[in-house]
Amino acid sequence: MAQQSLAGTRVAILAADGVEQVELVQPRTAVEDAGATTTLLSLRSGKIQAMNNDVEAGDTFEVDRVVGDCAPEDFDALLLPGGTTNPDKLRQDPAAASFVRGFVESGRPVGVICHGPWTLVEADVVRGRTLTSYPSVRTDIRNAGGHVVDEEVVTDRGLVSSRDPDDLPAFCETIVREFAAAGR
Repeated sequence: MAQQSLAGTRVAILAADGVEQVELVQPRTAVEDAGATTTLLSLRSGKIQAMNNDVEAGDTFEVDRVVGDCAPEDFDALLLPGGTTNPDKLRQDPAAASFVRGFVESGRPVGVICHGPWTLVEADVVRGRTLTSYPSVRTDIRNAGGHVVDEEVVTDRGLVSSRDPDDLPAFCETIVREFAAAGR
């Protein structure tokens, strides 16, 4: 596959404490290597604590901006990594849910992996869309009107989803391609 360019593309990464480290780091690296600028958004300023397999503390990551101070128009694409507690915290925050809803409704591309779709469910943006996720999230997606498939990576109208860290190579390749296509 030819290298896709994301030069000039502004990618928001929305995460909170409990984010699965590999699901934050690998997609971030993939889009940055393609030329994008990333901004880590969270619920508060400071640092967020990443996890490895939801049980072992990973690294901490400096938050660039608070999501409540941002608008979807500030960015060209959005990444929603998983981890079980990360999207659970995000979906309980009205500013995060509003940001995600506005982003999806704007038609800008979104990449979401593992438990990340919980935030999409809370934002009420999965109705009529096909996506995949970690198995424990699938009933929530169906109950919110989404169609779930069990595939490595799924793309539906700019929404790119994958199941878990094993899917990261395909997920990263697809988000770079979809984010580049949206920028044309």
